[in-house]
Amino acid sequence: MLELYESQRAMRAMRKAAMQRGVVAILDVGSSKIACLVLRFDGSDLADETAMPMAGQAGFRVIGAATTRSRGVRFGEIEMMAETERAIRTAVQAAQKMANIRVDHVIACFSGADPRSYGLVGETGLEGHVVTEQDVSRVLSACDVPDFGQDREVLHAQPVNFALDHRSGLADPRGQMGQTLATDMHLLTVDASAVQNLSHCVRRCDLELAGIYSSAYAAGYAALVEDEQELGAACIDMGGGSTGLSIFIKKHMIYADAVRLGGDHVTSDISMGLQVPMGVAERIKTFYGGVVATGMDDREMIDIGGDTGDWEHDRRSVSRTELIGIMRPRVEEIFEEVRAKLDAAGFDHLPSQQIVLTGAASQIPGLDGLASRILGQQVRLGRPLRVQGLPQAATGPGFASAVGLSLFAAHPQDEWWDFELPVDTYPARSLKRVVRWFRDNW
Repeated sequence: MLELYESQRAMRAMRKAAMQRGVVAILDVGSSKIACLVLRFDGSDLADETAMPMAGQAGFRVIGAATTRSRGVRFGEIEMMAETERAIRTAVQAAQKMANIRVDHVIACFSGADPRSYGLVGETGLEGHVVTEQDVSRVLSACDVPDFGQDREVLHAQPVNFALDHRSGLADPRGQMGQTLATDMHLLTVDASAVQNLSHCVRRCDLELAGIYSSAYAAGYAALVEDEQELGAACIDMGGGSTGLSIFIKKHMIYADAVRLGGDHVTSDISMGLQVPMGVAERIKTFYGGVVATGMDDREMIDIGGDTGDWEHDRRSVSRTELIGIMRPRVEEIFEEVRAKLDAAGFDHLPSQQIVLTGAASQIPGLDGLASRILGQQVRLGRPLRVQGLPQAATGPGFASAVGLSLFAAHPQDEWWDFELPVDTYPARSLKRVVRWFRDNW
């Protein structure tokens, strides 16, 4: 945990250094596309009383944007390093060319990697009567971290609630008076290999990684309105290779998970059902797809086309009802999996149960109605918040993660590593550093 703590603090320092230089890139590494946004910071601090100001805030403007087809990424995880590196270079270079500026630091997000959520509790007595930043550090370090395994990495560790004596629900206890300080912390772990592969791939592109986030977390931050984040809502980020899930309450993420199914699986079903290549199946899904059949769909015929040379095969056509019959079972399967994850998280016990759909795969006509029937809650389609300078082409649901990551770059929420580690843990850290030095040099 200490090595992770130091590496996350180092990335936070890189983010602040990049903001002082005035420019940073946002990289959304997905299964179907890789998006890159270049942000310019104007150096003006934005006052926001609801945010804890530890991590620093700044205003920004999007000055470059580019997307390219993802290569070498499957289920949100890197599968072929060289192909993914080439796709990232293509997206970053196109965004740099549009912005007419070189970028050295990137903040990245990714989906998949089998995320698991843990709720931790910590409590400590106050040395003085007034809560200081050192007291917050001590209570966060007092949380009993579970043994999540050597092959997993902590991606997020956020204090979601503070309690001072008998008063709970505090967002920032510093400066208040009391005897005992307690906290609830949300810990999110992912497969370490996925984080290491992404970090290595970014370094191979001659870029410095200044932060790494979960795509479902970023998408929820961008698509949920303030009341939804406060009262309780879930964001379902439907990507190409996986579907991410994040639950928010009191403006903090309290649960995250992922389903290894997405829009590419729907395309694959169309490809196998109609015996057409994946490219043709994607075009048919985009132009004619749907999940709710009407009486008119029996008469609406879709020309499949093809270039096999077989005249009969290339002149085939199917009704839209048949296409919907292929797509609907897979979409229902995705939502059934999401329903199981929501039930396991206790989503029904939140004050509000709003569900917001984001991601490129959420644009299938009729998807919100089908989701409402299966999930049994209020469902709406979400679009990311408008940020200054964002091109019109990047305002759709598929860019929710990239826009959310831009908001994080300017207004990061506090995490455990934003606070100084208490002094009493330094000897253990020093001993570990000495052991590592001996192992590397002898």
